[in-house]
Amino acid sequence: MDKAEKEITAANLETELSNFSEYAGKANIVNARIDERLIHGQVAGIWSTSLDTQRIIVANDEASSDPLQKSSLRMAAPSSMRLSVLPVAEAAENIRSGKYGKQRLFLLFKNPTDVLRFIEAGGMIKTVNVGNMSYKEGAREVTKSIQVLEEEEAIFETIFSKGVNVTAQLVPNDPTIDFMKKLRS
Repeated sequence: MDKAEKEITAANLETELSNFSEYAGKANIVNARIDERLIHGQVAGIWSTSLDTQRIIVANDEASSDPLQKSSLRMAAPSSMRLSVLPVAEAAENIRSGKYGKQRLFLLFKNPTDVLRFIEAGGMIKTVNVGNMSYKEGAREVTKSIQVLEEEEAIFETIFSKGVNVTAQLVPNDPTIDFMKKLRS
């Protein structure tokens, strides 16, 4: 993209953001992912670029209230993308209200509890991709990169019962796995 195209794209983006009410309920979510590491190489370098992401939204209360963590996330995010680090309920409200216009959004959650809280706050997602959940005392392995506690299994069941498809896919070139089928086996 040459300089003129970038300026036009930036101008269009600002126009989209100035009157966002027309986009209410029409969010362009290209991926919603659970990854306890939030922004790292797979997310910044592989997922976000392969999905042509324009904005990464980290929906996590802890990260949004910790200036050091926010700063680290900003440094880890690709400079070509916008980044919002928000409390879960605020992320749901901003997306629902159309605040981000037509931007291609990549939602990142630290854990399944954040996803459930997002949904309960009125956030709408069709699918959540479970990425990295490392071992914790008492967890069982569902896939090589996903270990869940018993209470997290119940949360995944609740998310699924709300009509959200739950998949597992480490990187875009990997096959998509039916996470709930794997979880229940």
